[in-house]
Amino acid sequence: MLAAARAKAEEIGVKQTICVCDDGGNVLGLHRLPGARLTGVEISMAKAFTAAGHERATHKFTEPPNGPALPGNEAFGINMIYPGKFAIFVGGFPIEHDGQIVGAVGVSGGNGAQDKAVGAAALEAFAKHVAEQGGA
Repeated sequence: MLAAARAKAEEIGVKQTICVCDDGGNVLGLHRLPGARLTGVEISMAKAFTAAGHERATHKFTEPPNGPALPGNEAFGINMIYPGKFAIFVGGFPIEHDGQIVGAVGVSGGNGAQDKAVGAAALEAFAKHVAEQGGA
């Protein structure tokens, strides 16, 4: 997953940091591309933690009009529950296998579309690996 994400980041010319965690939000692997911002390490870890723990892509918290973390909605302020660990912006994506969330990937360093593209590459690599191992 890290290799596929790095390849995509290099293809689109973005210096990214990529974190893969398990379903408990524990870091399994982290890669900071040369020249990527130092802050991307903690940000990618927070995005992965959030996506794994809340079982949804992080950008869904603030997608209008019903994103639960938008002002006036039911989860406004949720990011304050785990200061520094709960991310409500694009870049965190749950990893699903056999109907279960088994981990997540967090991507930091690009704009929203770039983070989504790099995250998608990581998820595609996971799906390909599962298929090569005999599927679900």
